[in-house]
Parts: sequence; structure tokens; C-alpha cells
Amino acid sequence: MIHFERFTLDNGLRILVHQDKSTAMVALDVLYDVGARDENPDKTGFAHLFEHLMFGGSINIPSYDEPLQLAGGENNAFTSNDITNYHCELPAENIETAFWLESDRMLSLAFSKKSLEVQRKVVCEEFKEHYINKPYGDVWNKLRTLAYTTHPYKWMTIGKELKHVEDASLQDVKDFFHKHYTPCNAILVVAGNIDTAQVKALAEKWFTPIPAGEKYIRNIPQEPKQTAPRFLEVKADVPLDALYKCWHIYPRMDERYYTADLISDILSGGGSSRLYQSLVKEKKLFSNIECYHLGSSDAGIMVIEGKLVKGTDIKLANAAIEEELNNLKENGITETELEKVKNKSESAMAFEDMSLVNRATSIAIYEVLGDANLINTELEKYHAVTVENIKQQSQIIFNENNCSTMYYLSNN
Repeated sequence: MIHFERFTLDNGLRILVHQDKSTAMVALDVLYDVGARDENPDKTGFAHLFEHLMFGGSINIPSYDEPLQLAGGENNAFTSNDITNYHCELPAENIETAFWLESDRMLSLAFSKKSLEVQRKVVCEEFKEHYINKPYGDVWNKLRTLAYTTHPYKWMTIGKELKHVEDASLQDVKDFFHKHYTPCNAILVVAGNIDTAQVKALAEKWFTPIPAGEKYIRNIPQEPKQTAPRFLEVKADVPLDALYKCWHIYPRMDERYYTADLISDILSGGGSSRLYQSLVKEKKLFSNIECYHLGSSDAGIMVIEGKLVKGTDIKLANAAIEEELNNLKENGITETELEKVKNKSESAMAFEDMSLVNRATSIAIYEVLGDANLINTELEKYHAVTVENIKQQSQIIFNENNCSTMYYLSNN
């Protein structure tokens, strides 16, 4: 059981405190309820650009990293299609440094042409290196566009196209900051060797003076039900043919999400999983294959992807995947198989919670989903899944009209 207390400042900043006296450290996590799904379709990549800009210095503190390192701390950040998250960890006696740094960049990020140009260049290089010049780099751009017609999940976190980041103006950046980077659109989690009274005093000192901002009301176009199979064939300069198939599944807070999550583990959770045993080990059609989903807040997708053994007919490989899915739909699974993937999920959750930073981030993510206490109750939802649920949901999810398939073929 992970205990925490919560309170809210007058400016709307939600604060959660998780005390852990077994460590000499404190983790501070700031989650902003903004991701790539909140971007203007003509100006994408801004949430990710901001992850970089937030380290470019604030008005009173020209370098974020330097004071943190002097206080014995380290930090990191990530952006997804749903959220932007910043976290740092430092010795408990230096925790005020983290409050000072995080509050100053929330209040007064230093917007300068120089900072924008530096970070724009970094992001553009990242885009070119990972998504344009790298083999298979454009897979997710193509796959998202194939699977989504309406919802903003149809573009990647880094952006729909490089031009959007290249053309971002200083005013565009300021507008995005003032719309989303406000106390009323943020969650602060403090975890470690600290108590709630300390956190309250520091939060009131450093965050209370920040104006609340206007609460961002999310109004995202929802994806209509897919009613026919979709197909795309791509030829590129890559070493091996690859096959990608995806199906629409449920939002993160839907009860059926847990069944879908366990289905992905049944198909692809390690060397004894169904797809690996059958298609890699026995039939030798794929050199590797995996099934996963994106865990997104709104209705996401489940994906099967694999690189083919050289010389394998991709249609034969596709038919072999369909055969495995039909077996799951028709025959279901055993209690033993279900117990195995439930145990695996439990171990993964327990292992993740061992890290103080991970615990702080998890509390923040669960809070933005609706209730931080999910960190304590979610395991029960996995244990409640039955073999009948697995069979029923397999039949619903792996419907051919819900499927998008991409053949990514090698020119070689």
C-alpha cells in the first residue's frame, strides 16, 4: 500500500505527498496535463518542443541543471500524446532547491529567440535522426495515420511533420505556454523523506504567488468506429521486410483495458508467449515479433509488429498471425496461462514501485487519470479478469473490420 496525502493551493495546483522515511532522498514530480493530443493540427510537436524549452532557463535562473547538480540532484522529463512530465531527485535536506527551480520555470520561463533557436535545432535534429534518416523511422507516422482518421493520436509526439517545429514562432510558443503550463493544469507530487507540513510550507512559499491561469478545457474529436479493414504497403531502404498490424482498443480508464493489457502479454510476454513460440521458434517466419499497446488515456491501439526472416512471404506471415489470433478467439486460454500473465503484471508493478522517482511519477499519472489511489487498487482489476473475458475481448478486438495492416517491404 502506497500512502499519500493531498491538498490544493488557491491557484489550483494539486499537490500530493508520499512519505518514505527509508530513504535520504526526495523526488519531486511535476505533471502538466498537456500532450501531443492537445496541439493544433497545423502546429504539432509543441508539447515535445516544450519539454526541451523548459530546460532552457527561466527569468531568474539562467540554467536549470547547474543549481540542481550543485544540490546533488538529477532530473529528466518525457512527453507523450497525453501528458508532459518533469521529475528530479535530490537529497532531502536540499529539497527547497527543487521547489525554487520548478516554481520559477512555471512562473516565468525565459522566452528568447536564442533559446527557441537552440531547442528548435535540437528537436529538428532528433526528428531527422530518429524519424527520417533511420531505417523504419517513419513507421509510426504512417501507422498512426492509417489507424486514426480523426483523433489527434494520428500524429506522433514529436510532431506530424518537421516543418511545424521549423516554423514555430516565439509568439506560438508563448501562447502554448500560457494556455497549458499553469498551476490549475498541473499536478505536483513530492515523495521521499519529507512530511506534509514541510511540503505545505514550501509549496505556499514558492508556488502560491503564481497566477492560476485559465483552466484548459479539453475538447478532442473522438475517433469513429472503424468499419472496414485498412491496408498500406510501403517500400523502403531497410534490411528486412516488416509487418505491422493494429486494432483499436479501450481508453485507459475503461474496465476492459485490463483485459486488453493481459491479452497483449498472452500473445507476446517473453519467450514462452504464443506468438514467439509459434512464429519465431516453430515456424521460423519472424526473427522477432511482439504485441503491445500504448496505454493511452483516450481509446488507443494494440499493435503486433515483427521483422520477417529473409525470404519469407509477407502474406504467409500475415496469415500465420491471423491463425494465432483465430485460435485465441475460438479456443481461449487456460486458467494456468491467465495466472502466469497476471503474476507477471503484479511483478512488473511491484518492481516499478521500488524506485522513488517511479512512485512519484505513477502517483501523478494516476491522479491526472482521475484518482491517485488507483496505484493501490489497480492490481485488483487485473486479478478480476477471467478466461471468459479474454476470449470475449479477443473476439471483439481482433475483428478484421477493426484492423489496419501495413506491409513495410525492403527494396534490397
